[in-house]
Amino acid sequence: MNCGIVVFPGSNCDRDMAWVTERILGQPTRFIWHQETDLGEVDLVILPGGFSYGDYLRCGMLARFSPVMAAVVAHAQAGKWVLGVCNGFQILTEVGLLPGTLLRNRDLQFICDTVPVQVERTDLPWTQRYQKQQVLNLPIAHGEGCYYAEPAVLHQLEQQGQVVFRYVAPNPNGSLADIAGICNPQGNVLGMMPHPERASDGEVGGTDGLGLFQGLLAWYSKSACASQLP
Repeated sequence: MNCGIVVFPGSNCDRDMAWVTERILGQPTRFIWHQETDLGEVDLVILPGGFSYGDYLRCGMLARFSPVMAAVVAHAQAGKWVLGVCNGFQILTEVGLLPGTLLRNRDLQFICDTVPVQVERTDLPWTQRYQKQQVLNLPIAHGEGCYYAEPAVLHQLEQQGQVVFRYVAPNPNGSLADIAGICNPQGNVLGMMPHPERASDGEVGGTDGLGLFQGLLAWYSKSACASQLP
């Protein structure tokens, strides 16, 4: 599975992601500079955490207009895989690949902690390695992680099963419906505020996040094998 990690000015979790995809999982990985317009043969696009463009105006807003994002949108619309974590999630909402927005945390303070997160769906490649309602301990590090959407959008998310992860009480940032991560209706675009890449190496504290990457890789490997059958 070819992995591409988009690097914006201010990204700071790109190397963490590469450690997981390339070093732990052994998958071909390349960094994609924000000014590039061709993703090449990438199967999975990752928008990592950080402070793209210094979070000027609001988180993810300027990244929305980066040259690379047209290719990312086309990649997603073609049914290919896109993962946005923390600032990456904020960018996905800004560009319209996921609904809603991320606002200032309820207490107006930056939160850096490890929190319990419950898995809501296990029928997606992303989550097939988990059990439904399994609780994961995942790091968070954000000042604008409070998920907000209009009531009609929240209802649609619930009805269509687009909520993938929820915070377990106490909700750390005030997100509506305790939402920690959502996907698009097709399930190929996933955005989440907690950092699975920071909980993927047992040498540095826990592997609860590794299953997310392993699940997608297992699905991809199975799909690739099936496509080669006569």
